[in-house]
Parts: sequence; structure tokens; C-alpha cells
Amino acid sequence: MKLWVNGQLDDLSRLRVSPLDHGMLVGDGVFETLRVYDGVPFAWRRHFDRLTHSAGGIGLPTPSSAELRAAADAVLAANQLRDARLRITVTGGEAPLGSERGEAAPTVIVAASELAPRPAIADVVTVPWARNERGAISGLKTISYAENVRALAYAREHGAGEAVFPNTRGELCEATGSNVFLGFAGVLHTPPGEAGCLLGVTRALVLELATGLGIAIEEAALPLDALHRADEAFLSSTTREVQAIARVDGQSLPIAPGPLTARLAEAFTQLVADNLDP
Repeated sequence: MKLWVNGQLDDLSRLRVSPLDHGMLVGDGVFETLRVYDGVPFAWRRHFDRLTHSAGGIGLPTPSSAELRAAADAVLAANQLRDARLRITVTGGEAPLGSERGEAAPTVIVAASELAPRPAIADVVTVPWARNERGAISGLKTISYAENVRALAYAREHGAGEAVFPNTRGELCEATGSNVFLGFAGVLHTPPGEAGCLLGVTRALVLELATGLGIAIEEAALPLDALHRADEAFLSSTTREVQAIARVDGQSLPIAPGPLTARLAEAFTQLVADNLDP
């Protein structure tokens, strides 16, 4: 595997990041994951905009869009990847032991790998830990993912493929790496940003597609148990695209995929075919 690290494209075995990198020491960094279709990173502009938003939220500079895109294209070509997962990571760079940043420039890593196929339908579980909708990194895509690692392990222990968090108010928030949509009587519901969820690129595209299809949308707070009572539900993310939810905490939903899910999954597939940077 070849990666791009701080301007250098080389084999994984020859590339190194400092043991004192602030990303490793304290989780100080941001990242974006992009889906690559036929060698082209999807929705590049939207992902770059969110990367800079997240980095700005924690006070990190980022390279330009042109520099990162050149690095991404070089990594994809070097690894001969056409359909893949691409990740861009920016950390606080080398720093002293502790929470303070040092004077070093940020560390920038661009990597890609083959994408494992996802099942069309997922089972989810709700977890006993809450997202803090008032936290300093709420709504930012940071590399502080220990909560997600623990929640995914919990999901696997309970026979599910994804975990769903409430927020501190007991409202439906988000899954570990995806947004959650519910269907009630033909109306599409999803938590707003104020619930503490990361506003996904795929989430935004799904909402735009729903508007174009004439599907009624409600972005408003939902109790966590609304997920159990939905007529249908689905997850959206870069790698999952639109993925129907079949069971919640072992309880089957009425239909998976439901009619809203099926229409939006089809529309998303068509969007990818028509425009790789919507």
C-alpha cells in the first residue's frame, strides 16, 4: 500500500509519523472519508468544505483543495484503485506530552483502500452512552473516535452492524458513522444539527433528493424510542450510501427497505451516475 504523508508518496513500510504526534497522543485532529467511484472521489467539494469547517472548529490549518486532490489522485493511481475508500487526516502534528499543541506544522495523511461490500440491510442497537450535543467538538468530524469504537463493539456483541446514540436530552442523535432517517406515514424525519449529530455529506444529499422527489421532510428533535416505532428507517453515510434498517434492538421494523428508503436509494444511485461532484 502507498500513502501520502506530509507531501511524500511512498510505501507504508517506509513512511513514519512521529510518536509524539498530537493525533496519537490526545486525538487532536480531523478527517474526511470519501467514496471513490471509478477512480473519482465523490462529492469532493462538499467533503473538503466540511474538512476545513472541522479543522477550523479546533484551530487547525489545512492544505488547499488542489493540494489534497492531487495527493488523493496520486494515492489512488499508485494503488490502482477504482472503487475505494479514501481518507484524509489532518492532526496537530508533533507536540509535547499533554494537551498543548507544539510549534510543528500539522501532519497530513492521505490513504485509500478497497471498500468491503456492505449488506443492503442493517440491524442496529441503541447504546447506553450519550452524545454531548453541547460539547466542544459536537458537529465536528474529529479523530477522537474512542466512543465509536466502544459503541461498535457493543453492537457486534449484540448481533448488530451499527450502534445508535441518544444525546444528553434522551433524543435520537446519530449512529457511529452515519446519520439516521425515519419514515412515519410517508414523511421523512431526521435529527437536526442541534441534536448533536455530525451533518453528513450523504445526509445533505439525501435531503436534497427528497425535496426533488416531493417527499415531505421534518428536521426536528425525536425521542430515541421513535426509532423503534418508525414505519421504516435507514442509515446514510459515505460508505453505506442509503442502507435500510431491518431491526432495532432485536425488534423488526414493519418493512425494510420501506418505500421512502427504496426511492431515495434509487435516486442516490442515479445521482452518482450523473454527477460525481454534486
